[in-house]
Amino acid sequence: MNRQDGLDALLAVSPVIPVLTIDNAADAVPLARALIEGGVGVVEVTLRTKAAMEAIAAMAEAVPEMVVGAGTVLTPSQYREVEEAGAKFVVSPGSSPAVHAAAAKSRVPFLPGAATPTEVLHLLEAGFRYQKFFPAEQAGGIPMLKAIGAPIHEVTFCPTGGITPTTAPDYLALANVICVGGSWLTPAAALRAGDWAGIAKLAAQAAALKR
Repeated sequence: MNRQDGLDALLAVSPVIPVLTIDNAADAVPLARALIEGGVGVVEVTLRTKAAMEAIAAMAEAVPEMVVGAGTVLTPSQYREVEEAGAKFVVSPGSSPAVHAAAAKSRVPFLPGAATPTEVLHLLEAGFRYQKFFPAEQAGGIPMLKAIGAPIHEVTFCPTGGITPTTAPDYLALANVICVGGSWLTPAAALRAGDWAGIAKLAAQAAALKR
């Protein structure tokens, strides 16, 4: 099985993939429903909190129409854990041979991260035509993606890191960008307040962006 089978369709679900850091697993289901209400049907739940794995499982079970991905996956054991929790795709800020091996054994497609032309080429040689460009703004942003895309046109990116509602349309206008990752759809204050209507509104604005 190709380690990216079906990934193109998952990345095309929404122009913006919300990158979620969930501190309270009880927020997972209402958050997913709010994003669905706004028209965003895919998320990346980062493994940056103790609640992340439980949140992935809760979303996958209670909101099956949401495509739940797992982010900040750094080790083979984490890859196996998120697959068992119900993740539909796996994202990493970088990658390693050990994680590549875990992806090769898994039915869950993998989106590895790259920040330089050399990293992009190494991943392409390993069969990864879809890559996360991270950290996007710090690694050169739109000018860097344009520069990479000229000689390495076979790779399509999901840039993540420092992207805002203002800059997202410019990223999405690039020929080698399929979607962007962003945390602005789920502000920490809105999560703390349970402002699901506000999050649904932000999701609707993101879903309306053109690519």
